[in-house]
Amino acid sequence: MTGITQIEAAAGRIAGHVVRTPTVDSPGLTALLGVPVTTKLELLQRTGSFKARGATAKLLSLSEAERAAGVVAVSGGNHGVAVAVMAAALDVKATVVMPRTAPARSLAAAEEAGAMVRLTDGMDSAFSLVTELRDQGLTLVHPFDDPVVVAAQGTVGLELAADAGELTDVLVSVGGGGLIAGVAAALRALRPGVRVWGVETEGAEAMSRALAAGGPRPVELSSVVTTLSAPSVSRLTYDHVRELVTEVLVVPDREAIEGCLALAEHAKLWTEPAAGCLLPAARRLVDRIGRDIRVGLVVCGGNATPADMAAWADRFGLR
Repeated sequence: MTGITQIEAAAGRIAGHVVRTPTVDSPGLTALLGVPVTTKLELLQRTGSFKARGATAKLLSLSEAERAAGVVAVSGGNHGVAVAVMAAALDVKATVVMPRTAPARSLAAAEEAGAMVRLTDGMDSAFSLVTELRDQGLTLVHPFDDPVVVAAQGTVGLELAADAGELTDVLVSVGGGGLIAGVAAALRALRPGVRVWGVETEGAEAMSRALAAGGPRPVELSSVVTTLSAPSVSRLTYDHVRELVTEVLVVPDREAIEGCLALAEHAKLWTEPAAGCLLPAARRLVDRIGRDIRVGLVVCGGNATPADMAAWADRFGLR
């Protein structure tokens, strides 16, 4: 299990390479939900998401031989961009494997950063290809199944604990589980009374299915939220969530898009659906627990284009 010592060490390692993002109270969301809401703005991170933290920590941990050989990453979008951009900044050659369904913006950003981009028909085949490339000598920068990455993502929780006022409940989006594993480890150490809740979208339910089955299982992916669409969580992230997280909530894609629109209107935040799903989950908490709570939202990323949002809004009749 990742501990606070590893997270604090990761914070020192990546300082100067990533942004210490703001933690701010949101009057608009507080009025909307009827409870105090604090936001951790990882959408202001380098490359537009928290993924820069884990990518940077892993790249800085490489040996000279590993740096010379280059790295490979698999991603539905944000992790690939983070690895591409941070590898370029640290003068490491990178290959990024993405499914064809990944956002066009993410594909272009990885290529513009100088990475070699390889496309596959889906996330399952993307993970298969990256395994082949790792076996050929490239160092894998895994999006979540790596203690170095989990500790670095935990620096989000480290900063939240230091900067936020009193919180009772923190919501974190779940793809492969690296972010929530790290954040939960940090908060358990520093704010042990805070409940941590995961949030997934329907059709990207790798963690909730794993919890129901007693361990990681492959899942079929159908969510429009490609940045949460891991084909399976890892034993590492599963163990953290099982031990440290109160529950993983699952919301429909439509509600995730509605959440993006509401965050734009009420919090003045331009988010992606992986962050938008937090808002309907927060409403559920208020309905379930009552109004005597203080909510923290880890706003994990903002890498969606106006065209993306318009298409999703049309698809779900949200115009």
